[in-house]
Amino acid sequence: MPQTNHRFPSPLQRSLAVIALSAATLGLSPAHADTGKLLLTGGVSTVDGAAGGGLSPWAVIGGPGAEGQTGAAAYLSRAVTRDYGLTAAGVAIGLNDRVELSFGHQDFNTRATGTALGLPGLHLKQDVLGAKWRVAGEAIVDSDTLMPQIAVGAQHKRLQSSGLDGTLTALGADRSGTDVYVSATKLFLAQGVLVNGTLRATRANQGGLLGHGATLGGADDGYELVPEVSVAWLLRKDLAVGLEYRGMPNKLQRAGAAAGLGNGLRADDWMDLFVAWAPSKHVSLTAAWVNLGRIVPATTASRQQTGFYTSAQFAF
Repeated sequence: MPQTNHRFPSPLQRSLAVIALSAATLGLSPAHADTGKLLLTGGVSTVDGAAGGGLSPWAVIGGPGAEGQTGAAAYLSRAVTRDYGLTAAGVAIGLNDRVELSFGHQDFNTRATGTALGLPGLHLKQDVLGAKWRVAGEAIVDSDTLMPQIAVGAQHKRLQSSGLDGTLTALGADRSGTDVYVSATKLFLAQGVLVNGTLRATRANQGGLLGHGATLGGADDGYELVPEVSVAWLLRKDLAVGLEYRGMPNKLQRAGAAAGLGNGLRADDWMDLFVAWAPSKHVSLTAAWVNLGRIVPATTASRQQTGFYTSAQFAF
């Protein structure tokens, strides 16, 4: 009997298939033809898959669906810095403008760091399952009051096996972990300003791409509370500019010092300046300048990881 080689789809291929299936399925439903959300008030897609800015989740629910409707948003994003590259894709489904379920897949090209570690071509791949629940407020309805829209959420992150497994084990870092956060989003509609604050409890190193926590050298392995802030100005109904800041825990620094790397595993906070354009309720495009600070500075001469980010979101 001849042998047949079976090729199984990669996680990125599976996530893109989920996007295509969701788009095809939801696009057939007439319930999604008209919704009550205004352009850009539902945010875009974060690199983790939740609705919000590019870096940080907001209290908004993904998709264009208003109360009593179901909607979805699929995205594809790409970030390139001086020494690294990140591709992210996924989908978020919004239920009754109250609950959001999301899936994101990240493919991080280590480039210079992988080569320095003797692992040229090393890619770190991570899956992120998310859930968000709007617990109070409604951004548009409450836009003329001081009441923000408030949501709580969780993101479970799992790093796939790679050539870095032994290093993470030696540092005492886990390959999976769960972040929990609360977000408050305030829309000042008359002024065309949106402000979001998120407080995240996390153990994730570089968003989970370098595992979670660390124990080598007595490093602090517990959860930390880190702040995230976003501000957006609606220049017109389909165009917004803004900035984001995302705090990042620094759990690997002490473990790296114990391994003889000094500050070679230090982490810095992330930030960006962005512009988002939504030609319709079903399409939005985002471009940003990003600064992800130092990522494994032992292999990149402590260079700041600045570069550009682009993202396309399709909502149904």
